[in-house]
Amino acid sequence: MSFLELKSIACQYPAQGKTSDTQVVENLDLTLNEGEIACLLGPSGCGKTTVLRAIAGFHNLHAGEIRLSQQMLSSALTTLAPEHRKIGLVFQDYALFPHLSVKDNIIFGLHKQPKAQQMATCEEMLALVQLQQLAERFPHELSGGQQQRVALARALAAKPSLLLLDEPFSNLDVELRRTLALEVRNILKQQQITAIMVTHDQEEAFAFSDVIGVMYGGKLHQWDSPYNLYHQPNSRFVASFIGQGVFLSGRLREHHIETELGLIAKNGVNDWPHCGEVDLLVRPDDVIFDEHSEIAGQVSGKVFAGTSTLYTLHLGSGSKLLASFPSHLDYAIGQQIPLSLNLQHLIGFPK
Repeated sequence: MSFLELKSIACQYPAQGKTSDTQVVENLDLTLNEGEIACLLGPSGCGKTTVLRAIAGFHNLHAGEIRLSQQMLSSALTTLAPEHRKIGLVFQDYALFPHLSVKDNIIFGLHKQPKAQQMATCEEMLALVQLQQLAERFPHELSGGQQQRVALARALAAKPSLLLLDEPFSNLDVELRRTLALEVRNILKQQQITAIMVTHDQEEAFAFSDVIGVMYGGKLHQWDSPYNLYHQPNSRFVASFIGQGVFLSGRLREHHIETELGLIAKNGVNDWPHCGEVDLLVRPDDVIFDEHSEIAGQVSGKVFAGTSTLYTLHLGSGSKLLASFPSHLDYAIGQQIPLSLNLQHLIGFPK
């Protein structure tokens, strides 16, 4: 049975200077099991933060309903106040009280508990986020990563049923974001906390989540595991948004697909028609160096990434490919690289 369920929800914002409101989330469905960590991923303005605000109770629904542990949180007719939802929040800007110490920030929402219980919870949370030595410091005396840990400790101190995180690592540098995302994931798994994070960073989403929802234009395009999003995208948008890759034109035949890089076996794809034009998604790791190939791509760009180099290659037709080769294979701009494709799993859409 689902722990969190969003059923056909729709959200609107008042339109400035218009006769009708602006629809920002449309007919969105998702379910989350207890203990799972999820992420809403998409470009700016796709509606992902609005969904998070609706779950938290900060945005009313125009249609649909939201349930947590079978309890109705929101519908088009009624809404439960945010403070009664047992939902914890971690914000992008941490929202720490600058005049309060780390300890006092953590226990701020526990004022109804006896003092001894507050301190016991505080000590537990400090140990959980490994900030025991910083209890008396103030937010301005902490690094960005430490402030984020305090914000997480404060949210978890209230023992929420569900934790919501809104772009929680976006103010940190790239390397710290990756590290902290894994640390927070481990903490949530250890505490068996169900959580949803909003982000536009794919690597962050992949490192953090059990399940990811890809959003665009106010709609949820796919709600799936990171592996399936990459290898089995259900729409052209998801295929182009997740990971890197380009579309290569092809023509379907009974057993093969004709492309400018040669014939490609359908690899068990049974539900495609026998003829017609198709666009195949080619990832950088699908392109291999092949010294025996008569087909070559001209290097028009390269990005060195340590163990590998990402090349932009142009074919004779003008088509573009991306290829990731070991960095010891070093090619110059303008050089021709013999290549072939090794497509283990075909991803394609009608042209």
